[in-house]
Amino acid sequence: MNSLKYFFVYLLPVSVYFAFNTTGLLTFMPIVIFFGIVPLLELFVKPDSANMDKKIAHDEKNKVLYDWILYLSVPVQIAFLIYFLFIIQNTAFGSIEFVGRILSMGLMCGVLGINVGHELGHRHSRIEQFLGEILLLTSLDTHFLPYHNGGHHRNVATPNDSATAKKNELLFTFWITSHFGSYIEAWNLENRRMRKLNKSVLSLKNRMVGYSIANIILLVTIYFIFGLNVLIGFIAAAVIGILLLETVNYIEHYGLLRKKSESGVYELVKHQHSWNSDHPIGRALLFNLSRHSDHHYNGSKKYQILDSVESSPQMPTGYPGMMVLAVFQPLWFMVMNKQLNKYQPEEVNS
Repeated sequence: MNSLKYFFVYLLPVSVYFAFNTTGLLTFMPIVIFFGIVPLLELFVKPDSANMDKKIAHDEKNKVLYDWILYLSVPVQIAFLIYFLFIIQNTAFGSIEFVGRILSMGLMCGVLGINVGHELGHRHSRIEQFLGEILLLTSLDTHFLPYHNGGHHRNVATPNDSATAKKNELLFTFWITSHFGSYIEAWNLENRRMRKLNKSVLSLKNRMVGYSIANIILLVTIYFIFGLNVLIGFIAAAVIGILLLETVNYIEHYGLLRKKSESGVYELVKHQHSWNSDHPIGRALLFNLSRHSDHHYNGSKKYQILDSVESSPQMPTGYPGMMVLAVFQPLWFMVMNKQLNKYQPEEVNS
């Protein structure tokens, strides 16, 4: 029964299918649900900080149904992307339906493409990592895995991490610095790995080379089969997915910093270096991503057994609501700077 709530995310493709087959403002229905109805519901649903008993957690960790819920997202995402390309080809360029359908596909790119790709990218199995790479390719965000696993998890909550938002940093500038900073760092990480293996940085063993080729092939294929307008629509949807990711990055570590010793060494990553949310709807929709503190404490821990830890900084609401709040920057700073002062000493966050 614990696994059933994670099927809730598949209401998203149902709503996107509706958006693809309706007109006018109804094409924005997935956006209204995810960023309107869900945040509103989470204002009235209490957070659930209960954790599994150790014996139950051990059993749940090994249940393959949790894995298959993730695997299902791969054919669903690919099928909807292909469907989107045909739908957008027959949608008037620049019309309200064109915008609504792109936003809807972009939401799928962020939730199923990047978020599930992130979860699978942490797995030890190469097959699962490959499935994660396919999902990330549908959002043109394949560089995410080298940087996230090799850079973000190591440098999180320090000035060295592009994906950690500083106190009072603007969301809209963070989108740029985080995305392009992580892209450059992904190349640096892979290039260093190649040099250690005594291989050329342009070797196909360099994941960034392979990812770049895959991205180019995908874009060229879409252009020659569907034309320029559809290519623009796909790139726009992918950008929406990336902006959703970067907004999540923004809220996950906003203002939090690890202490630095006099010798210049940062303390180990702890639960207090990520913002946490136990709001159940957001947790189910995003495969427990909002129990982010425990994820950073143990990056290979499967989503279904992530714990809520008392020492973790707590968000006022779930991830969808916090993402909406982040867009309204004055309100964000008013709420979150006050929260930051509760969880982090002034000498660290000043």
